[in-house]
Amino acid sequence: MSHKAGFVNIIGNPNVGKSTLMNALVGEKISIITRKSQTTRHRILGVVSGEDFQIVFSDTPGILNPHYKLQQCMLNQVEGALTDADVYLVVTDLGETLKNSEILNKIKHSTTPTIVVINKVDNATQEKVIEIINRWKEILPNAEVVPCSALHKIGVERVMELVKEKLPISPAYYDKDMLTDKSMRFLVSEIIREKILLRYEKEIPYSTEVMVEEYLEGENLNKIRAVIFTERESQKRIIIGQGGNQIKKIGIEARKDIEEFTSKKCFLELFVKVKKDWRNSERDLQNFGYDQKK
Repeated sequence: MSHKAGFVNIIGNPNVGKSTLMNALVGEKISIITRKSQTTRHRILGVVSGEDFQIVFSDTPGILNPHYKLQQCMLNQVEGALTDADVYLVVTDLGETLKNSEILNKIKHSTTPTIVVINKVDNATQEKVIEIINRWKEILPNAEVVPCSALHKIGVERVMELVKEKLPISPAYYDKDMLTDKSMRFLVSEIIREKILLRYEKEIPYSTEVMVEEYLEGENLNKIRAVIFTERESQKRIIIGQGGNQIKKIGIEARKDIEEFTSKKCFLELFVKVKKDWRNSERDLQNFGYDQKK
């Protein structure tokens, strides 16, 4: 029996459910999820392996028009995903098409097999879904178009079937028991950042970064020390809260998810520091692990 394997790169506008779809396809929460745009900042791999196949899903940041260097890094990752894909998984919802016409044209004129996933169809009438399907068949005539609700697992199996069909013949790229390319430190930092995104509005979610400075794994207890970086002293004060009440809540919520993910108790220490204008600093972005190349 021949073995199939390939990279399936997930591309789409912010907030259309790309991360929810990848988590549903992988069967684990690899990418954090919030209702805010720009939740996903890094390209994250989720690996699904079977006896005769391996799918390497790649969750990418939402397509946007960059206003600072962090956003340019995010767009670079999307553009990079166009060059190394064996299959494109274009995720949209019931709204507009891809915001970046240049990226849409690259997909349209590519020979890479493409699957368009129309997400959140549980919020629409059948007539509306048919209308959106027909619109995408006109935009990308060679693509498969699948209605889906990643949140409610509707259509996810069909997406997986089509992905397997379109994979090239290839040996596996990673060990069959691998789940993601990201380290535990990265996953923990993302869990903490998710709690900040869920708790705060306006500029704070977009001005914060989390770095795990220490991760000590014990037999029964993991000890973690992480720093939340903000751009201004006023943001630091809001995150800490009066008497430390807000950062304590972030820690409680994050620790619960970390323990569930690792199946082990953890001792979590959180600190807040100011790093002015880090989103526009090439040095800071590099230290935070952002790839500034396409």
